[in-house]
Amino acid sequence: MKNSLRASLLIALAAVAAPHAQSTAVQSRTKTQVETLAADKFEGRLTGSPGEKLAADYIISELKRIGAKPLPGLTDFRMPFTFTAGSKDGGTTMTITRDAGGAQTFTGAAIVQALSFSDTVEATGRVVFAGYGLVVPEAQNFGYDSYAGLEVKDKIVVVFRYFPEDADQKTRAILARYADLRYKAQAARQRGAKGMIVITGPNSPNAGTVVPMSFDTAIAGSGIAAASVSGDAFAPIMAAAGKSLGAVQKEFDSGNPHVAGFAIPGITVTLKTNVIRQQQTGNNVVAYLPATTPLTGVVKPWVAVGAHYDHLGRGTTGGSLAGKEEANAIHHGADDNASGTATVLAIGEALSTQPRKRHLLIALWSGEELGLLGSAAFVAKPPVPLDALAGYLNFDMVGRVADNKLTVQATGTSAMWPKLLEQANIAAGFDLVLQEDPYQPTDVGSFNTASVACLTFFTGAHQEYHRPSDTADKINYEDLVRVGELASGVIKRLMDSPEAPLFTKVEQKTETGGRAGLRLFTGTIPDYASDVKGLLLGGVIGGGPAEQAGLAKGDVVIEIAGQSITNIYDYTFALELLKIGQPAKVLYMRGSEKRETSLTPAARK
Repeated sequence: MKNSLRASLLIALAAVAAPHAQSTAVQSRTKTQVETLAADKFEGRLTGSPGEKLAADYIISELKRIGAKPLPGLTDFRMPFTFTAGSKDGGTTMTITRDAGGAQTFTGAAIVQALSFSDTVEATGRVVFAGYGLVVPEAQNFGYDSYAGLEVKDKIVVVFRYFPEDADQKTRAILARYADLRYKAQAARQRGAKGMIVITGPNSPNAGTVVPMSFDTAIAGSGIAAASVSGDAFAPIMAAAGKSLGAVQKEFDSGNPHVAGFAIPGITVTLKTNVIRQQQTGNNVVAYLPATTPLTGVVKPWVAVGAHYDHLGRGTTGGSLAGKEEANAIHHGADDNASGTATVLAIGEALSTQPRKRHLLIALWSGEELGLLGSAAFVAKPPVPLDALAGYLNFDMVGRVADNKLTVQATGTSAMWPKLLEQANIAAGFDLVLQEDPYQPTDVGSFNTASVACLTFFTGAHQEYHRPSDTADKINYEDLVRVGELASGVIKRLMDSPEAPLFTKVEQKTETGGRAGLRLFTGTIPDYASDVKGLLLGGVIGGGPAEQAGLAKGDVVIEIAGQSITNIYDYTFALELLKIGQPAKVLYMRGSEKRETSLTPAARK
């Protein structure tokens, strides 16, 4: 009797201990995976780098361990794609030839420099000044066309950088959306211009300087010669016009759409742009776990899970928020996105031992930090028909769960998602924040564009975002495992269901990120997972304008420059109304106390 009772107790205790032991084992393995990917050895996993290759090798070894295979028809887990790893000026020149005789040539990166999206070409033509070079589409019901009344065919167009400095807030908000230099080049090209010269006016931030050659992942140019010139190099052109550049800019700065551009007589300009694009190869790592039962009659027989495994390397290609003291340091990317990579591997391992009525596609993307390059390449040439995907689940920055909150975005892409999430969350027990919007700056965007029902999981922004300090010791491993368990529950239900989520197109209500963000820096880190009324700050950048204004993590911004803020979109809109170097009143809540401060935006270098 005693032996029987003892045996029963041991069995009961084993049954209780088994899930705990299993969870502990998963947590230990997940921690090892994050620590490995975020280690110095991998040097920040920049796409195309030796560190990316090491990360891919490690991920493949983990996929083989759980029994995953290359996709049908493929022999390798790697799916390569070509991208532009960087651009540099190979020696751009501008020559001004006067009708009365005499020519003057300018060269040197501080004097004349091609824009990163320029063609490598020689273009010669007469000169037309087109103000800010802005064209607002008719659909916006706002009449503004810098080319109205101008003949620019076969000409060299001159445009100011940025957008009108003194326009009223409404006008600035509209024009800011169309002030990107690539957009300006496109507008000039469409009207027949041979080339475009950009000048930073004396009334603008960074007055008189050339535009830095920014990182650009486009493989081809924009179909036009495009260069930025210094104020000194531009002086002879303005002399031919017989006008003061400051006075001309002041006219255009009003934002009055009736201020007209003008031809500059007596000179011809030759632009010889030389852009050297450095091509490299990145690698997605893609595998699958085959269905364990026949697929006869199964609608959409694939379910896909994915996360990007690349990061910023040493932060030299753009996107880094490192301070001066962190320059050129390894950006470890533990949360962004070793956490998502480890979660996808954990999901694959959990489902590898279970019956599967659909195939599970496991994708680890590269090139996300450079513009969703890897997932976009997959969608452009899919090895599996996209209409065979029942759904795609994405994981990006899921390692910093705080206050038990987990945000799931893109839930609007199918009416089926909320119910599946609710069912799976019974066991997981998160405080879920569901957001319908699929237009997120992560790989879920590639699949939403391809009309695949999708979800993306996110635990929020933080002060280590895109900085070297995003290290493995800051990850909340216990809750990271829970994120994987919740997602596994959703996927298991998808696997077992005879139905597949029906894709729903979500209308994009506003641009996620205005053009003003390209020139203005506030030092705020929004909490995108917040459901409070206002903008909850997930943190502030050390030494930035927000910190100098006294703002801190946990503050809720409710008004900026007279504009009420109720959500992230209101905040994005308000940024376009701010001016660099000019204080703006900010109202915010700290706890239950309403406070006021003044924030002075800085120029983004």
